[in-house]
Amino acid sequence: MSAALQDPSIQQKINQVIARELGAVSRQVDAAVALLDDGATVPFIARYRKEVTGGLDDVQLRTLHERLGYLRELEERRSAVLKSIDEQGKLSPALQAAIGQAGTKQELEDLYLPYKPKRRTKGQIAREAGLEPLAELLFAEPGRDPQQEARAFVQPAKGEDGSDFTSVPAVLDGARDILAERWAEDSALLQAMRQWLWQTGLLLSRLADGKNQEDPEIAKFKDYFEYDEPIHQVPSHRALAVFRGRGLDILTVRLAQEIEPEPGKPSLAEGRIAGHLGWSHAQRPADDWIRKVVAWTWRVKLSLSLERDLFARLRESAETVAIKVFGDNLRDLLLAAPAGQRAVMGLDPGIRTGVKVAVVDATGKLLETATVYPHEPRRDWNGALHTLAALCARHKVELVAIGNGTASRETDRLAGEVLKLLADKADHAMQKVVVSEAGASVYSASAYASEEMPDVDVSLRGAVSIARRLQDPLAELVKIDPKSIGVGQYQHDVNQAELARTLDAVVEDCVNGVGVDLNTASAPLLARVSGLSNTVARAVVRWRESNGAFRNRQQLLKVSGLGPKAFEQSAGFLRIRGGDNPLDITGVHPETYPVVESILQATGQRVDELMGHSALLQSLKPEQFARDGFGAITVSDILGELEKPGRDPRPDFVVARFNEGIEDIADLKPDMVLEGTVSNVAQFGAFIDLGVHQDGLVHVSQLSNRFVNDAREVVKTGQIVKVKVLEVDVPRKRISLSMRLDVSAARHAQGQDNRFESAGRNARHAGKGRGQEAAAPSAMQSAFAKLQQLKR
Repeated sequence: MSAALQDPSIQQKINQVIARELGAVSRQVDAAVALLDDGATVPFIARYRKEVTGGLDDVQLRTLHERLGYLRELEERRSAVLKSIDEQGKLSPALQAAIGQAGTKQELEDLYLPYKPKRRTKGQIAREAGLEPLAELLFAEPGRDPQQEARAFVQPAKGEDGSDFTSVPAVLDGARDILAERWAEDSALLQAMRQWLWQTGLLLSRLADGKNQEDPEIAKFKDYFEYDEPIHQVPSHRALAVFRGRGLDILTVRLAQEIEPEPGKPSLAEGRIAGHLGWSHAQRPADDWIRKVVAWTWRVKLSLSLERDLFARLRESAETVAIKVFGDNLRDLLLAAPAGQRAVMGLDPGIRTGVKVAVVDATGKLLETATVYPHEPRRDWNGALHTLAALCARHKVELVAIGNGTASRETDRLAGEVLKLLADKADHAMQKVVVSEAGASVYSASAYASEEMPDVDVSLRGAVSIARRLQDPLAELVKIDPKSIGVGQYQHDVNQAELARTLDAVVEDCVNGVGVDLNTASAPLLARVSGLSNTVARAVVRWRESNGAFRNRQQLLKVSGLGPKAFEQSAGFLRIRGGDNPLDITGVHPETYPVVESILQATGQRVDELMGHSALLQSLKPEQFARDGFGAITVSDILGELEKPGRDPRPDFVVARFNEGIEDIADLKPDMVLEGTVSNVAQFGAFIDLGVHQDGLVHVSQLSNRFVNDAREVVKTGQIVKVKVLEVDVPRKRISLSMRLDVSAARHAQGQDNRFESAGRNARHAGKGRGQEAAAPSAMQSAFAKLQQLKR
């Protein structure tokens, strides 16, 4: 920790800022910060330290943790800036106060700009040549004649450094550079201009010169060939698309003013600068010269730097939204309903390479693998049927999980025929489910997969993963890098470190929110448990393999490398079924077992009798059992755990039923009502897997009979929904869907039912050279364009 952060007053200042932002009181933030600094994790604090933090939840704690890091970095930078300016002998009380009040890194850097060590500038050279008095005179007294006043500053020869002020024009240019540099480093002016441009500026993009718009890769950005929108209104997906197009040299992008100036006329920006300086043109001798200095300041010093600042701000806000969408979708996928302990056959579809098959038992143990070739070129449909039916019968398969990749629909039909073939023979009901195979190939080639299944061919491991992710999506997907699961937009365009941090936090929250079976969990799953590292997780698995199943949570302390601190952080999230202590299957932390003992004594019940006894538990008053360190909030949580011991917060498992005969996009017709699974969600809509190779899009305007601003208000990834087909464009592989089942495809085509389509659309500014609203693509067309970009 830096010297600045060792000052208790600075940390207290940080805590007060966070408390104000969270709407919390200082003691709550003080307590949370102390716990975080002591190594506690967010899930542990949120679940087991509610008394200490006054009930801060996991969302508040994540925000607190993020802001704590930012504000500490800000304080470290503030300390460095103050030290640098002080060493220059330029730290006045007023400047020190201004720096002390800077609330953002941007404000701090604006204040530091005039004092920041930099290469020798033209303004510095002019000052060293003694031209500063001339610059100040002409600006302070515009009645002076610049030509006349400059003659007194003309130098007889060039300077030793090559500077040339041997003529009146050169002297006036030097005075100009002094003023322009001074104004461009005025923090108040910078902040005012930045805010004004953010509110009024336009993000403008055009097709770059020499680019062939018929090229398929370039045509993906067609919506942005003639595009402009107020920069502060640009949504995340459009901003990232524009920046991607610029990065590929397909688009040229600039920040335009609300009203572009006529040639030779001052711009609105120049007027804002003049207003800030308190100067206006009054036909005085120096006013033309000052106007040129103001224009120079804007064009040379400020326009590009402010554009860069605002583009960075737009990108940062766009990335924040995109990362949040990714995190929200990942959370929904991880918390999808588990099929549970049932034998599953996983099918990893393929055409020429065959369909890879893996059967796992109820615990996920691999039983048998195979490869069948029902499709081109072998077309061994009957042979594939026989092989799959035999595997299902031999291992009493209850569920068939089909990957949603190439040949998914054909393989789904194959599985359907297998189920029909076994319908009269099997002594149990069988179902088929299409599941996302995103990331399965990444897992197959991973070091962990090699360790887990060393004797299984890489091509078959994907089928194992598909089968297991149906049994328990959370347990299987934690083995895969979250960025490879494929539920985000523009994931390669956003800050990778921030994306990884956010996704890791989502996985951590999901794993600890559900809880982990200590005796069946893999090392990757255990590593996501609060307080357990990858090394300790592997040590837990080794101990289990050497000593058999854990009988109680206390045995964790026998694991090499797992000390009291790790035990405190992890024990409450680990579950033991059929162990020595019934409480070990609950989320009751071992540190509060004495509280449970007092409840047992008061009720005269054994723990196994009390668990699940809702009426009795609801009759108890938490205050009666509160004790030092464990107040009524903690006791209330304990009673809740005892009421529903070992509960899984995830929803019940249900299966989407694809319509028979609907195998390809060409089979879809307007007004068909189908069932599908939400495969991805963005602000502008939801993508639905209908089992026809191509996801359909429900635009945000078609999600509900009420106005919806963000698709996640209505749907989430993995959700099963009913949709109506509005339009099918086979050549472009576009399927327009609606969850408003009362909508008519014909009326939609005529634009008569889109009452919400433009309700949330940002208004465009009409004007020469700008895109007109009438010429803009429809919201649905734009959304499909975004879909193509998301898939890149």
